[in-house]
Amino acid sequence: MHRLLALVRSRAHLLAGMGGLLGIGAVGLAPEYDSTPDAGVLDPLEVASAEKTEVLTLESGRFLGPLLRESDLPEPIQNEVVAAIERHANPSRLPENTEVRIRYVRDTRRVLGIEVQHSDDALVRIDPRPWGWQSALVVTPVRTDTLAVGGLIDTSLWTSVMRNAGLADVPENGREQIIGLLDRVFRWSVDFSRQSQPGDTYRVVLEREVRPNGSMRSARILAAELVNADRPLHAVWFDVHGDGEGGYYDLEGESTRAAFIRAPVEFLRISSRFSRNRFHPILRVPRPHVGVDYAAATGTPVMATADGVVTYSGRNGGYGIFVEIRHSEEYTTRYAHLSVATVRVGSRVAQGQTIGEVGMTGLATGPHLHYELHRRGSPIDPLTLADIPTGDPIPPLERARWAAELEGRLAILRTIPGRAVLRVAQAQTPKPEAAAAIRR
Repeated sequence: MHRLLALVRSRAHLLAGMGGLLGIGAVGLAPEYDSTPDAGVLDPLEVASAEKTEVLTLESGRFLGPLLRESDLPEPIQNEVVAAIERHANPSRLPENTEVRIRYVRDTRRVLGIEVQHSDDALVRIDPRPWGWQSALVVTPVRTDTLAVGGLIDTSLWTSVMRNAGLADVPENGREQIIGLLDRVFRWSVDFSRQSQPGDTYRVVLEREVRPNGSMRSARILAAELVNADRPLHAVWFDVHGDGEGGYYDLEGESTRAAFIRAPVEFLRISSRFSRNRFHPILRVPRPHVGVDYAAATGTPVMATADGVVTYSGRNGGYGIFVEIRHSEEYTTRYAHLSVATVRVGSRVAQGQTIGEVGMTGLATGPHLHYELHRRGSPIDPLTLADIPTGDPIPPLERARWAAELEGRLAILRTIPGRAVLRVAQAQTPKPEAAAAIRR
């Protein structure tokens, strides 16, 4: 037994020694390289998608049936698609620019599915099934967020907001919405078409619902600040009754809503002011111009500037299509050269309600709105109207809740660079009024 173990050990040592010699020999025989060999790079291989999508767009005055006939869909499938859409929308009343997307298997043209985007917030999805076509209404998902942005007005509020770098991710129509919201919030205090000036600043906190493409389904200003001609104005949203029908208040809890809004059209240029002796462009003679003209495109909505009752609606000589509203025993407003009036005599209207559309009927050289304000039967300049009654302030029982919400919204507003930064910069000069501004 001992002799057998000794023999096994001697053979194991011999094999180990040979392995070492073989390893050394392999190293000695291996070729030497200066660098790692380069195997090269293969050209990218482009492979067509297994699917192909065809997009059809519904133009003005056209219907879904004829549009589908322009595709390669077999007629039975066209009829199935129309029937499937009817379960969710009227195929004959789809809006202009509705998109129909048809997905095929490439080469075979077998239909994989069809989508009809009939609004910003919903599409009808149609899928083939063994028993026929299945349709479903798919609602566009939204996320809710808070947007805080501010800016300096150089030429106009419109230009400042549209070019604001802080709104780079907001589509153009979303920025237009923000301009409209600011105009509505401050409409009782400022007429942006004439009172906005270079050097003014704005800060706004906006709560919004955002679609995947960045557009806004809805938006509401929670807090806003406008410094107009060194006059700070604030508007903070507060729902007094908890029913969703809230309003805007200043920092003292006073309503920002006045009996009259400053302008009957949103954020447009004044083309002619109130004058007792203006040269008429059509009649070619001097005559009083007892109103304000707002240049606007035909079809622009015209709003009632205050609550009231319609006393005239229809054609009225040189005024063209004309609406008159009585607001109280003291005030009456008039709206002329409309393309259409949308209210009837005797109907009640609310402040901000659309009563017609801008046009150029009557004695007008171009589309615009002629707006008049009368007090006790005599015309007055609506741009100089002062001492306008305002809405009710925050009720005493709601003051504690108002104070809590106010502080939270102002905290967000203060994070936006704005007028406060400018005041700090001015404080470096020894002027006492600048120091007083900082203390405030």
